[in-house]
Amino acid sequence: MKILIYGINYAPELTGIGKYSAELAEWMAAHGHEVSVVTAPPYYPQWQVHDGYRAGRYRKETRRGVTVRRAPLWVPSRPGGVKRLIHLASFAVSSLPSLLRAAAGRPDVIVVVEPALFCAPAAWLAARLCGARAWLHIQDYEVDAAFELGLLKGAGLRALVKRGERWLMRRFDRVSTISNRMLDLAVAKGVDADRAVLLPNWIDVNAITPRADSGDYRAELGIPADAVVALYSGNMGGKQGLQTLADVAQRLVHDPRLWFVFCGQGPERTPLQAACAGLQRVVFLNLQPAERLGALLNTADIHLLPQRAGAADLVMPSKLTGMLASGRPVVCGAAPGTELASVVTHCGLLTPPEDAEAMAEAIRKLSCNAQVRETLGAAARLYALKYLHVDAVLAAAEREFAAVVGAKATRSLDARTREGDV
Repeated sequence: MKILIYGINYAPELTGIGKYSAELAEWMAAHGHEVSVVTAPPYYPQWQVHDGYRAGRYRKETRRGVTVRRAPLWVPSRPGGVKRLIHLASFAVSSLPSLLRAAAGRPDVIVVVEPALFCAPAAWLAARLCGARAWLHIQDYEVDAAFELGLLKGAGLRALVKRGERWLMRRFDRVSTISNRMLDLAVAKGVDADRAVLLPNWIDVNAITPRADSGDYRAELGIPADAVVALYSGNMGGKQGLQTLADVAQRLVHDPRLWFVFCGQGPERTPLQAACAGLQRVVFLNLQPAERLGALLNTADIHLLPQRAGAADLVMPSKLTGMLASGRPVVCGAAPGTELASVVTHCGLLTPPEDAEAMAEAIRKLSCNAQVRETLGAAARLYALKYLHVDAVLAAAEREFAAVVGAKATRSLDARTREGDV
């Protein structure tokens, strides 16, 4: 198959949507498909274009067998509200020539990744012009989340945007998303059930494994070997409710066994650091190289996953896959009944969103009981092995792509399957 992926985030971004889009593209290319990508210069989660790239320049490159076209965009240093909309719109406009140029190669399927929904109309139009199937993959219901979190306001605006979103989503040949609750929401928004596909995020369970030895980071950071480490690693943005972490660290400041490691970058890092000023056992790290992710995750005895209220069924945090694969328990702020809560229930402790007192108590309980931590961690690893293995998830995605493209691609895939390649 010829697959064109269109989205604002891509490698070498280390976290979030860019990581998954790149892994999808590279996996498909490694399995014999011709894959191209239209994206922006890397900027996330620092909200600053990475060294070696220019925000205002078109660029074409090849990464691991994938042709990557990058289009300019405007990157605000402090995203939010109108500035975020302008940021997304700048890429949607500037990337249109690159998208049409890539579509001239007549791909079999064009996969557009949301965010940003701004890109979806052009992807659908390009697919119709070149005879490709149009596929919308939703990593994050950005419109719903923006209203729920107060980034956008107004009942009239919300109703107008929702009508436009519903009309647009119904135009796509397939709509996929990363959790069952998010899939149900797609159907509620008007997507036919037979066009809705579950495509969860994944993890390489062979690259991220539980290890008893987490000494590398502990030694580097001056953390005692017998300390209990609570780790947050990922984007530091508005949806995460990071103020909760500062409040938790303040509440547990007198427990000498507990250390906190907050690893990541984004617009909320500076306020978080300011709120933690003077706390001796709180360590901040920048995002770490991909090859050190396993060692970083194994530094944790407890993973922390705060969420702002209202976001838990609109997003499924991408960082959760690595937490589970590392075989460590998770303390998560999520409302009962959400899908995030249903996953964490079996491998960690749930607390109400943005409830620092409850999260601190959950961390304290786990820190005092190594056996419970081991039991919950084993359940986390088992879940990752059963549901999140990259080869199983992406082989299923490959079959879905082949099915929507049609009989020719399906016969090719079946032939490879009989030869034992899939």
